[in-house]
Amino acid sequence: MEFDSFVLPFTIGLAFLFCYLIVLYVVWFFRLDRGDRRKIISGIFSLKLFPAIWEIIQEGLLHRRMFLKNRLLGFMHMSLAFGWFMLILVGNVEDAVFQQSGLSAPYVPIFFRYFHPDPGAFTLHRLFSFTMDLLLLLVLSGVLLALVKRIYSKPYGMKRTTSLKPFDKLALYTLWLIFPMRLLAESLTSATMGGGDFLTGSVGRLLGSFLPAAQLSYPAWWGYSLALGLFFIALPFSRYMHIPTEIVLILSKHFGLAEKENRSAFTCVEVNSCSRCGVCIDACQLSFAGGIQNVQSAYQLKAIRYNNIKSSETFNCLMCGRCQIACPVGIDITRVRQIARYELNGNAPDTSFFMQPMPKTQLAEVIYFAGCMSHQTPRIKKAMLSILSQAGVHYWFMDEAGGLCCGRPIKLAGHKQQADILMEKNVKAIRESGAHTLVTSCPICYRTFVQDYRLDIRVMHHSQYLLELAEQKKIRLSSLMTQAVYHDPCELSRDLRVYEEPRRLLAPVVNLVSSDHERDDGLCCGGSLANLSMTGEQRSDVTADAYRKINASNVPLMITSCPMCKKTFERVSGVPVRDIAEVVAEARISDEPLPEAFMQRRKVGKHDLIPT
Repeated sequence: MEFDSFVLPFTIGLAFLFCYLIVLYVVWFFRLDRGDRRKIISGIFSLKLFPAIWEIIQEGLLHRRMFLKNRLLGFMHMSLAFGWFMLILVGNVEDAVFQQSGLSAPYVPIFFRYFHPDPGAFTLHRLFSFTMDLLLLLVLSGVLLALVKRIYSKPYGMKRTTSLKPFDKLALYTLWLIFPMRLLAESLTSATMGGGDFLTGSVGRLLGSFLPAAQLSYPAWWGYSLALGLFFIALPFSRYMHIPTEIVLILSKHFGLAEKENRSAFTCVEVNSCSRCGVCIDACQLSFAGGIQNVQSAYQLKAIRYNNIKSSETFNCLMCGRCQIACPVGIDITRVRQIARYELNGNAPDTSFFMQPMPKTQLAEVIYFAGCMSHQTPRIKKAMLSILSQAGVHYWFMDEAGGLCCGRPIKLAGHKQQADILMEKNVKAIRESGAHTLVTSCPICYRTFVQDYRLDIRVMHHSQYLLELAEQKKIRLSSLMTQAVYHDPCELSRDLRVYEEPRRLLAPVVNLVSSDHERDDGLCCGGSLANLSMTGEQRSDVTADAYRKINASNVPLMITSCPMCKKTFERVSGVPVRDIAEVVAEARISDEPLPEAFMQRRKVGKHDLIPT
């Protein structure tokens, strides 16, 4: 049997890692509720397994999303992950072909060049030797890029990287040592025993020309084994836990698992899948516009993993979802942070005094729910009521008296129990109305009604419903003969993927000018109710930065589909800011007089615009 004592560090480290992961994943599995456990078991034996494996190859090995972020960053991750995987795979194939009888011990393919430095009688020896050297060179290039990135990250499309905990440092430094030590060990062995190829053979001849290769090769193999063993032992307690756990996350998501209202075993999977790569930091507007550098998702997930959650950091977030879109692992970051908020405010006082009594339910075909912010921007409300009346819609203005709330602001503050009570009252009133459609002007309300309510009726944002009315010829629109830039509100766009409907509605009305920051890359207005920790100056900085970038072309009109965004951008905008409902009300063709707010036009430059 092929054995040498230097393989013990590797073997012990690998055995520890394997046992630790098996026990941890089994514990997580049994902590899932019965429904999620059934999803996993049935998923393993279904066709869902194949697209999951394909995504594991794309994201776990090839790092496709990283390539989309930055090619150099993507190549660095790919060369390390895919290169190392292929070294293991090809090494095991080489050993199996060479042995031609049974399986070797797990360490033999890893240290194949020690046990078989120059297997000249091996028919495919030259092919395997060349391939293994090529793969080793690929991994070494990734190690070099990783070293450079820690010193100078700008070429990788990153302005900031995350700090390291002790186990992170141990894992990182040993990872940097593994493949240089392998190169050194194989090259010194080649200089002494022969063998090697274009990389190890050449380096071996060079080192052998001035070093005592025979005396140094064995210590080099010890160094290689020690680096591997220490990395395996440090991995479960470091950020590199993401390597095996990301595979579990991808499988779980394909099998139908998702975050729930409270922390679950799936939350543990998501938190441990974070590599703290830092991509989310640069995506955060609080970082690049607000000057806030310690609250981003990488830091929040680290705090959750190590049970070091701080209220000042957990609640200092716009919850806009930009980090979630940027995350190369696809972690549901906003829901994980929301769960942390629930935990922090688990014993919060009753907030029901914010709510007014429920209005008397009215029978209607359509419910119009303006939302809190629409009541603070009444022109949106007036525009919608005028359009609904003109279209002949039989509607009930559910929150006409104000005071009603969808519940999301309360949830964002961490008061889950109070939000649930409020939602139950709303659901009862909605069902009693007999309506088949609920329309809301607020993306926050829309997201809440879609994701958090159990309604058996259609829920639509007013941009979607107005498009439906236009397509059904219930309202007719004319051109306003002006250019405009459209702002994608966070909840409507990144979370609910409503991109096309507003643009289709506006297409015959205005000449839309594209922005460098739209759709998934849209910017938060900064007025988010999710963040009550920012100072007024920080919030203004975020708003001003977003406006400058969205309307970089300085077109004469900004259109949004959110009352909060309209109200916030109006404070910094040099041009009129309108909600899409206001624009539709202005552009519709009707014999009935428009509300007074729309009758007062003003001139801005050469463009005829709706009033401020």
